[in-house]
Amino acid sequence: QWYQRRVRGRKIIVDTYGGWGAHGGGAFSGKDPTKVDRSAAYAARWVAKSLVKAEICKRVLVQVSYAIGIAKPLSVSVFAYGTCKYTEAQLLQIVNHNFDLSPGNIVKELDLRRPIYRQTAKYGHFGNPEFSWEQPKDVIIPNLY
Repeated sequence: QWYQRRVRGRKIIVDTYGGWGAHGGGAFSGKDPTKVDRSAAYAARWVAKSLVKAEICKRVLVQVSYAIGIAKPLSVSVFAYGTCKYTEAQLLQIVNHNFDLSPGNIVKELDLRRPIYRQTAKYGHFGNPEFSWEQPKDVIIPNLY
């Protein structure tokens, strides 16, 4: 039915972000991990959790955008809502120093070729500590300018 299809997109937001968060409109399910709709969302979550665990900020939104055929992200934006002891430019330096957000590296670092996707259909894509993107990375603070 047409009305069932319309509800599914909104459910993605609730299932993945608990009702809070920005979303570029791509779907996760049905896509292999090389598709950035899925892998970059996981990576952005991983980056955000890592920054919060390192007590660099208390709340953060990480946005990543890509273009087909280009390995590096076109844009990485980090917004800390005034909860960070660093400027947003410095925060971006920290992210760039600690995370390679190219699609191939995301697949490699988060080990996304494992058969884990059935579990995401069960309780959503985020919140399960068994998922690699839910395990914060130790963040190194580089010399900032």
